Amino acid sequence: MTQQTISPNQALWEKGDFTQIARAMRESGEAIVAELGLGPGVDVLDLGCGDGTTALPAARAGAQVLGVDIATNLVEAGNRRAAAAGLTNIHFQQGDACDLNELADDSFDVAISFFGAMFAPKPFEVAAELVRVIRPGGRIVMGNWIPGVPTFVAQMFKTCAAYTPPPPQGFVSPMSWGIESDVIERFTAAGVEVARISCEPRTYEFMHPANPSELHRVFRSYFGPMMSAYDAAAASGRAAQLEAELEALFVAHNVSDDPTHTHLQPTYLRVEVRV
Repeated sequence: MTQQTISPNQALWEKGDFTQIARAMRESGEAIVAELGLGPGVDVLDLGCGDGTTALPAARAGAQVLGVDIATNLVEAGNRRAAAAGLTNIHFQQGDACDLNELADDSFDVAISFFGAMFAPKPFEVAAELVRVIRPGGRIVMGNWIPGVPTFVAQMFKTCAAYTPPPPQGFVSPMSWGIESDVIERFTAAGVEVARISCEPRTYEFMHPANPSELHRVFRSYFGPMMSAYDAAAASGRAAQLEAELEALFVAHNVSDDPTHTHLQPTYLRVEVRV
């Protein structure tokens, strides 16, 4: 039997179980969908959808939704969640944001991708595919983490990167999707006018019903990039140092007054493209 080849990106996101992280993101997913005003008669693509943090609220609002993710375990989890909710207007399938070959041109009114497609390895291909599958007059809305800011997610990735081997030649950082000039370059290369691209910083909410140490444990156990950082740190004898740095980071960025809860408010770049 020939074993199917799995890309490094797919292996990374299948390594853990992002559904455990996504539980802290549900409220923000609901808020994003409410702001976008999605509803009946709207065909929605959620690219890099995970287990449906934004896809399920969009379907509950009445939109027809397709969720696409590189990780088969998250696709399966999304379909289970949809079935448990009794939703028949949503489906999840495995796919690569760099090559949506199973999707026809002009298939959707809206494409959303919050902290999903930004992790695909070929950003210009991602932008081109998003533009291709959206109908004229439609829109693309992305949420992308911003590099170099003193907020939780940026500092978490910076800390993890300090313990992992250098990336291969030609690697494009996912965090570059949080730089406005890079976003504009990618979508103008896909044929979109600059005037139809807008970017603004926003705040996202992670809400977890346990203390920061427990949320750190969840990330360490289930978040692929952090799991890889711990593997590399263990191999170099620095796991304890990484643990101390990340533990301090989770505690420092917690804004909850309740010692039994964690509330993080990282900054992201909201991107909207009118096609």
